[in-house]
Amino acid sequence: MAEMFCQQCRTPLKLHGSLQNLNPAAVNLLHGSTTGSPPTKQTVFDPRAHSSTNPSHDSLRKAIYEQSLRNDGHPIVKRSVPNAPKTSSPLAATPANMAESFVMLSDSVILRTPQPIVGEAIQNGGLTVTSPGITPEDSLSHKMQTSRRLFDILSARSDIDYPICMECTELLVEGLQKRLVEATKSRDGYQQFLKKLQAEIPTELEAQKVEEDLASVRKEKDAALLELEELEREKAQIEAEIADAEEESKRLEAEEEEFWQERNSFAQQLEEFQNERDSVNLRFDHDAKQLERLHRTNVYNDTFCIGHDGFFGTINGLRLGKLPAQPVEWSEINAAWGQTLLLLHTVADKLGFAFENYRLKPMGSTSKIEKLEPRQTDTTSSRLGLPTSNKSDVRVQTLELFSSGTIPMGHLFAHRKFDGAMVAFLDCIKQLGEFVARADSTAVLPYTIVKDKIGDVSIRLTFNQDEPWTKACKYTLTCAKFLLAYASNQGLARRLQQAQQQAQQLQQQQTR
Repeated sequence: MAEMFCQQCRTPLKLHGSLQNLNPAAVNLLHGSTTGSPPTKQTVFDPRAHSSTNPSHDSLRKAIYEQSLRNDGHPIVKRSVPNAPKTSSPLAATPANMAESFVMLSDSVILRTPQPIVGEAIQNGGLTVTSPGITPEDSLSHKMQTSRRLFDILSARSDIDYPICMECTELLVEGLQKRLVEATKSRDGYQQFLKKLQAEIPTELEAQKVEEDLASVRKEKDAALLELEELEREKAQIEAEIADAEEESKRLEAEEEEFWQERNSFAQQLEEFQNERDSVNLRFDHDAKQLERLHRTNVYNDTFCIGHDGFFGTINGLRLGKLPAQPVEWSEINAAWGQTLLLLHTVADKLGFAFENYRLKPMGSTSKIEKLEPRQTDTTSSRLGLPTSNKSDVRVQTLELFSSGTIPMGHLFAHRKFDGAMVAFLDCIKQLGEFVARADSTAVLPYTIVKDKIGDVSIRLTFNQDEPWTKACKYTLTCAKFLLAYASNQGLARRLQQAQQQAQQLQQQQTR
């Protein structure tokens, strides 16, 4: 006989002989019980439905069983199982026999069992071939179909797919036992909960109190709903105010942005103005300093730079005087006197002063001073009765303010003209000093001039040593520098006064 497999672990199974030798009545009875609507695997078991009897179903099963008994024939081959329990039905077996997957047969039974015929039931592709002399009920395919039908009926009646092996049966029984324990616990819990509910059934007073509490809770609920509605209205109002505030905030932000743009533009303009102002101030300061420098600039000081070189007085770097230890060439002395005479002539012209009885002739190293003297009447001619000349009454005497430095032999008065010119120069300085003193009492010459002496030192070179003469020349340059400074200050004062007058006139024009 062909083997079948366990539906759980797919292990090959060997069916018990009692399952193959079922009589047709039992098979028809089992098959007829499935003609109704058997419960599927997913059908929930309802004990109340199974507890009720169905007379029509029982009568139908009884009729099928009686018909099976009438049509039942004797089997061709009977198998006797040693030590098999004697039961009234082939399906009634002991639990021990049900637990076995196969039955061991003795040698006597094997010898008495007919050998299978070559043409025994072969199922191939759904075709069944039966050997001659064997009925369809005794064929292998019929037995297999009967077994399959039996297992299908069992599988349809439960949640388990049959057939199954011994090990899977034990595992299934353990799982069912656990489910039984869990179901028992759940049942006990439900029973306790039911008892608790039955014990907690409220009385009429408790029910009335609960109803009163419920009514009060409903009133509180209604009040809470009213309050909630009021809060929702307030919320809506607040949201509207928030929306207005947000719009106002956006407007203010736009105004702020516009303000900052204007402020930045103004700051930029202000910065440009400040930069321009600073530039103008810098230019003004520079021009003011330049103007002040120009005001302080004295062209006379630049033209006639009077100083000293040790014991010598100098004008434009030219030494005026001589010493035995430091001889000075007469060309340098003559040039120095020429610069000094030009200085005196320039200062007098600047101050508008005219010398009395003198005319200055600055001519460099050969400068001269013309002395104007009134012509005297010729007494000799008058006594002799000779006619007088018709020339001018003023006689001009030319004084040379330079010297060659050579003294001829026997000429003790070689420097007489040079000395006269220097004395005349001192007289001119004295006249100009008195003029300045009359204009400004504080402006007094630093050294007093009396005839040919200046500061108690004679300016004459004849019968004079070199050191006193050099000292007198130095004093002379000092007085000339004083007069030059006074003339410069007067010119600066006039320029400042003119500048102030121009500024006042400009201010008056602006106010108009």
